[in-house]
Amino acid sequence: MTIRPSRTLSVVVPILNERNNLAALLKHLSTLEAEQLILVDGGSKDDSVAWLQSNWVDHDAHRVLVQSSAGRAKQMNAGARVAGADMLVFLHADTFLPGNAKLEITRARDSNYFWGRFDVEFNPGSGNNWAMNIIALFMNIRSRLSSIATGDQAIFVDRALFVEIGGYPAIPLMEDIALSKKLKRNGVPYCSYSKVRTSPRRWQSQGVVRTVITMWIIRFGYFVGVSPNRLVNWYQNIR
Repeated sequence: MTIRPSRTLSVVVPILNERNNLAALLKHLSTLEAEQLILVDGGSKDDSVAWLQSNWVDHDAHRVLVQSSAGRAKQMNAGARVAGADMLVFLHADTFLPGNAKLEITRARDSNYFWGRFDVEFNPGSGNNWAMNIIALFMNIRSRLSSIATGDQAIFVDRALFVEIGGYPAIPLMEDIALSKKLKRNGVPYCSYSKVRTSPRRWQSQGVVRTVITMWIIRFGYFVGVSPNRLVNWYQNIR
């Protein structure tokens, strides 16, 4: 399968021990108008890899499974290296793109935006809906004002530009913020009002208030120059 640069999409999804969520993820990926789907396993200890090899991987360039060392930055860079489309979409395993995702990305690129992201909302019916709605609202507003995107917002970027800036920095935390800062030097992002829907599982497991405080601490530390290698230890200790 030859992928030609005509606003084609390669969707890159890092996974780690996601066997229980793979069926829903693959069902969603099958609905996307993407020319290439790339799953990057970071060393899963469940049977994710064996299951994917038996049930999902094909023998052309459309469905690809890549092995990588663990870490979202490393995994997404590994996926980008085998991508063949002209636009890359980085999607978390617990996040679903809107139905008009390809249309929005094409519109962005045709309007001379070389990167962008979607608004975010959390899955409904999971408890604390009002709190999660407020959190999503402020995430979207903050992103528009700062031109900084988070991984939950499904960052998309022109592949040539991604290669030119060196991809995701090889850091264990805040890789999405670091990538956004690099991309901002080449122009502001296209901020789509279409919403990706993501899981609140991180917020539920730690509690909304505790998670908000944790993220504030980590983000503040990053912006005042604390090394991501130290921040990841803070994050693990707080958790």
